[in-house]
Amino acid sequence: MQIKQTADGSPTLYVPELDEHYHSVKGARTESQHVFIDMGLKHVRFAQPRILEIGFGTGLNAYLSLLEANQTGKKIHYTGLEPYPPEQDLLAKLTYNNDPLFQYIHAAGWEIETPIGPYFTLLKKPTGLAESRRTNAGQRYDAVYFDAFAPEKQPEMWEQQNLDHLYAVMNDGGVLTTYCAKGTVRRALRAAGFTVERLPGPPGGKREMIRATKTLI
Repeated sequence: MQIKQTADGSPTLYVPELDEHYHSVKGARTESQHVFIDMGLKHVRFAQPRILEIGFGTGLNAYLSLLEANQTGKKIHYTGLEPYPPEQDLLAKLTYNNDPLFQYIHAAGWEIETPIGPYFTLLKKPTGLAESRRTNAGQRYDAVYFDAFAPEKQPEMWEQQNLDHLYAVMNDGGVLTTYCAKGTVRRALRAAGFTVERLPGPPGGKREMIRATKTLI
C-alpha cells in the first residue's frame, strides 16, 4: 500500500494490486464527512446510536464520528469490520491535523471495547462481512457505513445476501449510507427492504450517493 494525498489535502491509501484508493482522490476527508457524517450519522434519530462500519480501513470514518460525538455530546458505540487491517507503521504516517484522537483509534486493541473520551466507544473486529453474518450474536445497529471497495473491485461485498443481512441487523429507522449510487446497488437495497434515496455526492466528487433507510413499522 502507498499513502496518497487527495485534493482537499487529506491523505488516503492506494492499493496497486487493485488499482483502488481507500477514499476519493477528490478529497478523502471531504467525501467521508459528507457521505457518512452529514448524510448518515446526522440523520440518525437515536440518542445513543450504534454504528457498524463495513470497511474500517484507515479509521477516518471512525475519527470523524468521534469528532461528531464530542461536538454534540451524543454517545456513540462504533463497530468497525476490517479483515485486512493496514500495517501500523503505515497508519502512523497518516495525519489528520496531527490530532492525537486519530492515533488513539489505532492504538485501541482489536476485539476490545475501548472508550475514547466520554462519548465514544470503539470495537474493532478483524473480520469481514461474510463472517460477521455467522457471528453477529444478535447485535443491532442504528447506522451502517457501507465503505467497501467498489463493486467492480469487490463484487462479493455487494451481494444480495450481505445487504439482506444488514437490513436484518438494523433497528427500525436506521440508515445505511454509501458512496456508490449504481443502479444495481439501489435495486439490491430495495430488494432487501430499504427505502432508497439518491442524494448529491460530496463537493467535487461523485455526482450522487445513496442513503437507505429501514422504514419504521
